Amino acid sequence: MTTAKLFLHGVPDSPAIWRPLLAALDLGDTPVAVPALPGFTAPLPAGFPATKEAYADWAVWEAEALFAAHGPIDIVGHDWGALIAQRVAMLRPDLLRSWAASNAVIDPDYRGHRLARIWNTPILGELYMMLSNKPAKLAEGLTAAGMPADIAEEEAAQWASKDKRRAILKLYRSAKGLSFEHDWARDIARLPANGQLVWGEGDPYVALSVAQRFAANTGTPLTVIEGAGHWAIAERPGEVAAALQAFWAGLSAE
Repeated sequence: MTTAKLFLHGVPDSPAIWRPLLAALDLGDTPVAVPALPGFTAPLPAGFPATKEAYADWAVWEAEALFAAHGPIDIVGHDWGALIAQRVAMLRPDLLRSWAASNAVIDPDYRGHRLARIWNTPILGELYMMLSNKPAKLAEGLTAAGMPADIAEEEAAQWASKDKRRAILKLYRSAKGLSFEHDWARDIARLPANGQLVWGEGDPYVALSVAQRFAANTGTPLTVIEGAGHWAIAERPGEVAAALQAFWAGLSAE
């Protein structure tokens, strides 16, 4: 019996970021859900506050739907999707067989990258969003950072959405940039043991040392993808797929 998979993307991405990895995983008939965070590829739902808690609640609902149809699931997240996936694992471990996080973890000592601090700052964040609405330049920057060019163009085109940019500001401000010391990080002990970290070695946003510290403190296995950056899931999909498949195979053998 195959285990259903739930993939959660991060910022500033969309489900498109998972295409290379899904192709490499070749999951066949395995039930797979790759939803877009609310407001990222469509208008924000009416009344949706776009806070980290709201996105966590939304992800729990997504997990519940998969669980109802297929039983315990494997949840995989990248960037903000990794943080949300870990939060789901803390809140509803009963829904999961396993969790995996790529290039972001809920860490009490991490204080966010430069862009996160800009987005967290009123007026400055709005000014950045207004001035950055240049798809060609954004696509160029994402490609230079390691994102495949075709996906970078898609992601950059979506940046024109005011709802997406507004959602990102709300999300980062609800997390005080990217500080979890006083809330989510206090629940790290609630994470189920069946977890895995997969990390691009040269991530300029969340350094490898963050993953290494988290792995040492929690005993979570860490696979480092050499020569990759923040978007290792798309830069080196074959290597990431091999790490996940080995992780899942180990769970099946237990």
